[in-house]
Amino acid sequence: MIKPKLLLGLLALVAAFKSQAQEVTWTPDQIKSFSSDYKGARSADGRPMVDDALIERLKHISIEEAWGYLRNKGYHNQFDAGWTVIGNGVLAGRVLTAQYMPNRPDVNDKIVAKGKDEQRIGSPNSWPIDMLGKGDVYVADGYGKIIDGTLIGDNLGNAIYAKSGTGVVFDAGARDVEGLEKIDGFVGFVRGLDPSYIREMMLTCINCPIRIGRATVMPGDLVLGKKEGVVFIPAQFAEELIQNAEFVALRDEFGHLRLNEGKYTPGEIDRRWTDNIKEDFLKWVKAHPEKLQMTPKEFEDYTKERNW
Repeated sequence: MIKPKLLLGLLALVAAFKSQAQEVTWTPDQIKSFSSDYKGARSADGRPMVDDALIERLKHISIEEAWGYLRNKGYHNQFDAGWTVIGNGVLAGRVLTAQYMPNRPDVNDKIVAKGKDEQRIGSPNSWPIDMLGKGDVYVADGYGKIIDGTLIGDNLGNAIYAKSGTGVVFDAGARDVEGLEKIDGFVGFVRGLDPSYIREMMLTCINCPIRIGRATVMPGDLVLGKKEGVVFIPAQFAEELIQNAEFVALRDEFGHLRLNEGKYTPGEIDRRWTDNIKEDFLKWVKAHPEKLQMTPKEFEDYTKERNW
């Protein structure tokens, strides 16, 4: 027999779950619960709010370094390739997620009705755009649909860029590519291009966990998109990952320089460095402070903890 207090607690838990399950968007508490390893600032919707300065530094690191760091942490499913890229440059920012599924009228009707109750404006595929802020990247699971799966055209592209100043990652199609490429600064990663309009797709949730190809993506992750593909970085690793990648890039630049000068052999550079090479490297960095993305103090602290 269930005790009255326990029964009341279970009923409250079920009621809370039902209340949350009816929302189109995950609640801030749900997002915080699933990203509790992150201890920094958050946006009003509950997503981790990694600092803009870190996102700017993220643009300069390599996909390989980000991928390698995450693999070493046990995160093996954070990268995906095989994209059609719209625009030029690097895509970097905080992830806002959306999930789409093949249309099912009884489910879609309830989502549309819920959106109306929440006073959302327009069709469901515009709702995530309304939530974007500067530095956000709209990342959508469109289950790889290209024909009749064009989640973006030039009108929505202009709206997205006006809100975020970044771009998109859509596991789906795009249309109006000539118009999209006229948006200066916009970068899009999509599965393919097609002139069709979106049909028989429904939005099922916003700011929930999604799958992008072989990657699992959470709201508030950082995304880095370059020629190789896109990598999704859990917010709790952002600062350390970026510092690690910056250090490795400096180490590689120094190593290439000294190899070209003939000062060291490949065997000396490719193994654990001797104290003399370490000292030479630190003097070189001190003589070229313009090469540092982190502050000199951050670099000094990092090298003290670094396992060379």
